[in-house]
Amino acid sequence: MSSRERILGRVRRALADVRGEDGPVERAYLREHGERSVEETVDLLAENLADYRAIVHRCTEGELAVVVGRLLAERGAKKVVTPAGLPVDWLAATDAEQVPDHAESTPDELDRVDSVVTGCAVAVAETGTIVLDGGPDQGRRRITLVPDHHICVVRVPDQVVSSVPQALDRLDPTRPSTWISGPSATSDIELDRVEGVHGPRTLEVVLVSGDRPSTAAES
Repeated sequence: MSSRERILGRVRRALADVRGEDGPVERAYLREHGERSVEETVDLLAENLADYRAIVHRCTEGELAVVVGRLLAERGAKKVVTPAGLPVDWLAATDAEQVPDHAESTPDELDRVDSVVTGCAVAVAETGTIVLDGGPDQGRRRITLVPDHHICVVRVPDQVVSSVPQALDRLDPTRPSTWISGPSATSDIELDRVEGVHGPRTLEVVLVSGDRPSTAAES
């Protein structure tokens, strides 16, 4: 008997007395910690994103293209990879070469790209987490893992939830999801932090609303 067969046998024995008609598993955990207004929830997201060393910016819809163009210029980005469904007006204020998200793109080709601009599926305020699910404005997972600079646009308040359970309610479980809490980082046994090991070294999150005036970047 192989190890696989032994493990599956144990699982079957453990589930032998479980009947399908018992109904869904009860989940009694809190779905949100405390009560917050919409504005307080967005502020908590910004605070926790910054705590994870993401760079947070706020702007209105009309200012978005200028903000994205400025961030790319400050980075000195010459090439930016773009998902197929990214709104074209988001990059209207940049002269950087736009590299389409192609299935045949190699890691070496993506490594020569300076930045990537995406949307997101949902953002979690309590954990400061951005979730991507490969939607049209997010593209393939690898385009957000190889380039060293990621600009992620979050629509507020529509794409912001308080908690992880609320985020899961919005996500399709059949789609691959990437959960991002700050730029990529790791620490060795001596707790020396190294950024950019298995993802972008710099994460900039733009919280864009339809009517809120722009403010200074929060970091």
